[in-house]
Amino acid sequence: MSIDLSAAQWFTSTRSGSKDCVEVAFLDGGRVGVRDSKNPCGPALIFTPGEWDTFTSCVTEGEFAGS
Repeated sequence: MSIDLSAAQWFTSTRSGSKDCVEVAFLDGGRVGVRDSKNPCGPALIFTPGEWDTFTSCVTEGEFAGS
């Protein structure tokens, strides 16, 4: 599946300050795009609504935190 990201409105977290960070865009069909702010023309990950909910829940719960 190919999703046109040319009109996507990308944003970073207000907590990121001036640091390089990931950018997020809310897309049609409830999908969410994520890309590297240092490489805006590079690839983007596209999450379905359910995948995004699972991902953000895992981040909030610290599941991806290093030991």
